Amino acid sequence: MPNSNIFGKDYDAFLFDMDGTLVNSIAVVERVWGDWAKRHGLEPEVFMKTVHGVRASDTVRNLGLPGVDPFHEAKLLLDAEMEDVEGIIEIPGAIDFVRSLPDDRWAIVTSAPAELAFKRLKAAGIPLPKVMVTGEEVSAGKPSPECYILGAKRLGVDPARCLVFEDAVAGILAGEAAGADVVVITTTHATPFETPHAETDGYMDFRVETKPGAVSIARA
Repeated sequence: MPNSNIFGKDYDAFLFDMDGTLVNSIAVVERVWGDWAKRHGLEPEVFMKTVHGVRASDTVRNLGLPGVDPFHEAKLLLDAEMEDVEGIIEIPGAIDFVRSLPDDRWAIVTSAPAELAFKRLKAAGIPLPKVMVTGEEVSAGKPSPECYILGAKRLGVDPARCLVFEDAVAGILAGEAAGADVVVITTTHATPFETPHAETDGYMDFRVETKPGAVSIARA
């Protein structure tokens, strides 16, 4: 695991992406988005590489498809995803890891809308945090750092003193731009990519250490 300077470092809080970071929803995403891609004449295997970590409306808008309303399509995709929770599970060790954190020292920062986020967290058995930022609450989605800055603000901490847990390029860039340290969760990576950050395929190798006003991670 490169860039191990995150171990033993005191942070004010941990900020977690959801899909691919706490929750493995790849089966649902591939079913719903794969069908959508086929309907719009796109090659699913190529298209799927562009959807992770980004708001649905932004993904559709970036395609520039003639006559396609990004917000209407995002609503259709949300409806389909809300009906499909089969195969949603925790990223290995995620439940125990977040349960070991003080309630005021962690938040979820996701590109998903709130309704979908709550349903997927429940399906995977992930405890709900006291603080959550969802895709509808920011004017610019990831890779903009707005979401992580807002998450830190709601916890009353400086984003530069946070550790961000991410899986997707857009989210990694958002965490970097917010000034935070980043850990990359690789569990759902079908195509590996290089980053300068620490990487792990789950939380089994981590344990949480707490002290007054700070949290840190150590090797289990």
